[in-house]
Amino acid sequence: MPLNRRKFLKKSAVTGAGVALAGAAAAPAAQAVEAAGSGKSPKRYSLTVLGTTDLHGHVFNWDYFKDAEYTDKAGNAQGLARISTLVNEIREEKGRCNTLLLDAGDTIQGTPLTYYYAKVDPITAKGGPVHPMAQAMNAIGFDAAALGNHEFNYGIETLRKFESQCHFPLLGANALDAKTLKPAFPPYFIKKFHVAGAPPVKVAVLGLTNPGIAIWDKAYVQGRLTFPGLEEQAAKWVPKLRSLGADVVVVSAHSGSSGTSSYGDQLPYVENSAALVAQQVPGIDAILVGHAHVEIPELKVTNTATGKTVVLSEPLAYAERLSVFDFELVFEKGRWQVESVAASVRNSNSVADDPKITRLLKDEHDVVVAYVNQVVGGATETLTTVEARYKDAPIIDLITKVQEDVVKAALVGSEYASLPVIAQASPFSRTSEIPAGEVTIRDLSSLYVYDNTLVAKVLTGAQVRAYLEYSAEYFVRTAADAAVDVEALTNAGGRPDYNYDYVSGFHYEIDIAQAAGSRIKNLTYGGAALDDAQRFVLAVNNYRANGGGAFPHVASATEVWSESTEIRTRIAEWVTAKGTLDPKEFASVDWKLTRNGTPVF
Repeated sequence: MPLNRRKFLKKSAVTGAGVALAGAAAAPAAQAVEAAGSGKSPKRYSLTVLGTTDLHGHVFNWDYFKDAEYTDKAGNAQGLARISTLVNEIREEKGRCNTLLLDAGDTIQGTPLTYYYAKVDPITAKGGPVHPMAQAMNAIGFDAAALGNHEFNYGIETLRKFESQCHFPLLGANALDAKTLKPAFPPYFIKKFHVAGAPPVKVAVLGLTNPGIAIWDKAYVQGRLTFPGLEEQAAKWVPKLRSLGADVVVVSAHSGSSGTSSYGDQLPYVENSAALVAQQVPGIDAILVGHAHVEIPELKVTNTATGKTVVLSEPLAYAERLSVFDFELVFEKGRWQVESVAASVRNSNSVADDPKITRLLKDEHDVVVAYVNQVVGGATETLTTVEARYKDAPIIDLITKVQEDVVKAALVGSEYASLPVIAQASPFSRTSEIPAGEVTIRDLSSLYVYDNTLVAKVLTGAQVRAYLEYSAEYFVRTAADAAVDVEALTNAGGRPDYNYDYVSGFHYEIDIAQAAGSRIKNLTYGGAALDDAQRFVLAVNNYRANGGGAFPHVASATEVWSESTEIRTRIAEWVTAKGTLDPKEFASVDWKLTRNGTPVF
């Protein structure tokens, strides 16, 4: 689908710069009280900016994988229905006309609810449904949202349809048309807040998304969209916003604050650069941070050019928190100036669902609950991921077996059909379980929580060895005589579980007493030591194939096949075809942790 430039230009600018300009909000006089006395005291105005991020399809406090209310040890609650209640409370407290509600991206992917309306009953179909996230966010009254990387998971057509259903702009100043290098989405949004007896306060919101989209969703965006760095584009747009008369500049950035990148040096742009933007680009007052799924109530960053403080806040993902930025402005020397900014977060577990949102989306929710509870087969025994991080678990072998079978079938008759097929898979969840007895779509969906698709790449034995060594960096180095605590054994250097891979078809040991880079021992294939020159076809998910996690060799390896069907769907098809899920058909112990050759378990 071509980028809809006509639509963008129509809904954007009244100037050539690309402004999505909202109607002015009228503020009560109480918000700009002039002090009694001489009348020379300056006008003041209080503004509150609210923010969510990484909603990932969470409308209700419901776990579709467990078919129950969401609960966790921390007592968190999830869902936009809770956020709606919090927003209503704050609007009542501050005055709705003195608030702005933003989101920092990753909205339309992440739960069976969003999968269903992208793939099963797609919003792109003629006469198709309105996306539940658009319905909820419209009803709550979001003013603008930044694009997240997961907005692109279902392709540009789905994203454009979602965009058309939203009553607010999706912002992406660094999401550019690959041919024209002009913004493919509105870069910013400006809203005026009227103040009695003074000029209006103009608030500009700049939206920035993640450069990693170029890697993670390469199949959809290559040749169509390009994603330069956040710092570079903020430096271009913030002065423009100020020149347009913006009194307040807020950035909504789908980018964490750590300054790190998961994709190494594959891109010249930083993945998590929100704090760098604050530090390097003058003229920003506050940044709503997204992408990293961490809670940062308030982070103050000093801009190196001006010495001024920029306030950042990141609410916890899945609508578990709401960021609240409180601005105090003063009218001095003929213009509004930001006097102070303070940020905090509010916890959605402190309120109940907004019944308006519950009523609005009950039908969609019920349809998806019925869908995920469809029985597709039976299991001879319970399979679980509880120990999958540190023991070879049959439930992960199921994923690799399905991937091997799909790729082998796809390569029949090709020049690569004679090469052995191996497969990678990660322990995405620590709580997935396929119970003995009936197996449902939700059981299988909980095993593979991402909407990844399958790719086939050719690697040599030497490259597989390097791949495994890199994967083994996930383990914390543990001396042979040290006590083993499984809770402290993994995630070395902060590496997430989804960036630890099994690779099927080999037998090997991971010696965690050794330094990273020297841990893979006794690596064999077909009963013999691995031949470094032998070639293999690796069945790999698209995130990893495109460089996600920065695993060596795979991104640059020759691609021989790919598809758009989700791996989760392939697993369901495999189980449905078999009828019975029996570990004897797919499980084997291929690897184990050791210390100086002695097994850890």
